[in-house]
Amino acid sequence: MLEVAGLVVRYDRVPALDGVDLRVGNGEVVCVLGPSGGGKSTLLRTVAGLEAPAEGAIAWDGRDLRDVPPHLRRFGLMFQDHALFPHRDVAGNVGFGLRMQGIDAPTIRARTDELLTLVGLPGFADRPVRSLSGGEQQRVALARALAPNPRLLMLDEPLGALDRALRERLVDELRAIFLRRERAVLLVTHDHEEAFALADRVVVLRDGRVEQDADAATVWARPATAFVAGFLGYNVTTAFGSQIAVRPEGLTLTPDGSAPTDAPAGAVAVTVVDRTFRRDHFRVRVRTAAGEVLDVAFREPDLPAAGTPGHLALDPAAAVPLPA
Repeated sequence: MLEVAGLVVRYDRVPALDGVDLRVGNGEVVCVLGPSGGGKSTLLRTVAGLEAPAEGAIAWDGRDLRDVPPHLRRFGLMFQDHALFPHRDVAGNVGFGLRMQGIDAPTIRARTDELLTLVGLPGFADRPVRSLSGGEQQRVALARALAPNPRLLMLDEPLGALDRALRERLVDELRAIFLRRERAVLLVTHDHEEAFALADRVVVLRDGRVEQDADAATVWARPATAFVAGFLGYNVTTAFGSQIAVRPEGLTLTPDGSAPTDAPAGAVAVTVVDRTFRRDHFRVRVRTAAGEVLDVAFREPDLPAAGTPGHLALDPAAAVPLPA
């Protein structure tokens, strides 16, 4: 088990990580989720031994790793840009860590072929890495990280450089690989769809601090803070009284009718400021009578135009109360 306690990393006295606590059990997939610049990659590099913490501890099965160099931690790290060796073929990349361990050539070749089959690239061993697509390079990088049989596999934005269609396909394949390997996995991403598809537990990191740490279903259904809710695509508002987070399907926006009684019970009077299309939803900016401006997400396309007065109504079952 990986245990991180009170981890602090500073760059020029500015904390990139500020008191991070984290655990990853054997066979568990934990995803650190958060925006760019929040400290996710720094956390991976520090756990791997590539960055020195200013404070805190990193341990594996109770053993302090502070003085253990990276190559002796038995952790595998897949970098965001894959960091493949361009002068080596696929087999040369995948087998690199095994050669560093002094493994004999026939064993390396057999393990390379096994892993290339595992990641869906059988027969690719002799291909130059420059000839591979982005998705194929991603799989080679994953096979290289898996080759030394690490007790902890770490992945930095493993699908970030791929197009959406390929990412969606590889998410399922990655999850299957994690389950078959039965190793601890720690990955970081800014994509919440990717995080919830891959992880058993999600840790939301903001400005180097943990905002929420819970199983994936809990984080999605009950975000702990306004930041977590907003990052996951909830609407966060005080228009209905106390601060709440509401899933997009929990709000309805209707234009004013000919009579005041057309307003739904408990609805808030608003005016539509503008609306934009965002691939799978609409973002509508509205202003309440009190002057509060809300950016609200809606799935349905039939929405009032800019300048239209209307009413914003809430389905209480879709609302999550948040701390003030």
